[in-house]
Amino acid sequence: MSTKQTIVILGAGESGVGAALLAKAKGHAVFLSDSGKIKPSYKKELEENALEYEEGKHTEERILAADLVIKSPGIPDKAPIIKKLREKKVPIISEIEFAGRYTSKKMVCITGSNGKTTTTLWIHHILKNAGKKAELAGNVGKSLARLVIDDEAEIYVIELSSFQLDDMYDFKADIAILTNITPDHMDRYNYEMQNYVDSKFRVIQNMTANDWFIYNADDPIILSEIEKRLSAGHPAGKIAAHLVPFSIEKTEGMVGYVNNNQININLKPEFSMSIHDLSLKGKHNTQNSLASGIAAKILEIRKESIRESLSDFKNVEHRLEFVAKVNGIEFINDSKATNVNSVWYALESMDKPTVWIVGGVDKGNDYESLLPLVKDKVKAIVCLGKDNAKIKEAFSGTVDVIAEAGSAYEAVALSYRFAKKDDTVLLSPACASFDLFENYEDRGRQFKAAVRAL
Repeated sequence: MSTKQTIVILGAGESGVGAALLAKAKGHAVFLSDSGKIKPSYKKELEENALEYEEGKHTEERILAADLVIKSPGIPDKAPIIKKLREKKVPIISEIEFAGRYTSKKMVCITGSNGKTTTTLWIHHILKNAGKKAELAGNVGKSLARLVIDDEAEIYVIELSSFQLDDMYDFKADIAILTNITPDHMDRYNYEMQNYVDSKFRVIQNMTANDWFIYNADDPIILSEIEKRLSAGHPAGKIAAHLVPFSIEKTEGMVGYVNNNQININLKPEFSMSIHDLSLKGKHNTQNSLASGIAAKILEIRKESIRESLSDFKNVEHRLEFVAKVNGIEFINDSKATNVNSVWYALESMDKPTVWIVGGVDKGNDYESLLPLVKDKVKAIVCLGKDNAKIKEAFSGTVDVIAEAGSAYEAVALSYRFAKKDDTVLLSPACASFDLFENYEDRGRQFKAAVRAL
């Protein structure tokens, strides 16, 4: 990749700034453009590195003159500037694709609708504890491009969203993990589920017979797609990698499975440990632990080290995070649950009567799958969003008490009133946060602040 190019980067978040730094380090001419405001910390970095940028606009003439465009995952294909670039046939790639051109280190890539952040962090935790030089990248941690400048890691552990995968073409994972697939971001995929499934399966593109594809065999959508791809004539070609299924429901043919409350991994030397010793509870976390343990075994981490790391890992903030107990009422922050499937897992792990805080910007949600759990576990609902009509319509026949709140403080105050000693208040919104908050982290922090103010 020695040819000097004119590279335009769209978006000045972590991935955009990382891509700009790498492009400059490799001798390319770089121009970064963000239609919004650039965070002061990133602006400072761009200026310190003498990188040319603009904010609050896109200068089309300069952008359309690029040899290559690196696009932020948040910019949809229907954005006018992207349409014009496509018309001009200017190549558009993701920051991950760009970074992959400048490293040959091992790549462990994790995607899925849910569980990908936990699994990514858990694998990274196992590798670090085992003394490996592992770096977190992608949707969590630093941008891969930033890390590749010095390229000091032995292994990159990369969380990939479908939006990142959409602009990846030649990049190859050594180990790919697919945690599950449920409807999400349907607005970005023309409300066609197959488009979203195809996007997730891009994680295995370019894999060879030396690579490993770890997947959740309890997920019917994944199984159906694998079956399609194993038959002749699929446009994406046959799956070349080793297939490594895991399950918490069945044992036959599984590499990772649960039996008699033990997780088992059938890779020599075989591994097992009690699910009661796992640091994270709930069925979804048993699945995440199997995926993490299998990846660690493939990377030849010692059994004792894996066992220790599966039992002492602490989860990410805003993911089923215990906040406080106030007068016997437990408050749980699950602000990262921005889709229905994430909420299903959260409600499934509740073992006390629950006041559920839900709502925000709906992403085409279908709440029907939650009805049995809500009926069984939820005593009251507090809607936290500007437009709650869909939530009220979905649950008005199932839950007697449904209230509305316009802020995290109001939602916590109402929940506290509805809950009794030994109940749980769960913030698990099933929606994006942008109507009332900056992002899901802001929503989670405001929730925690409100709880601590009780």
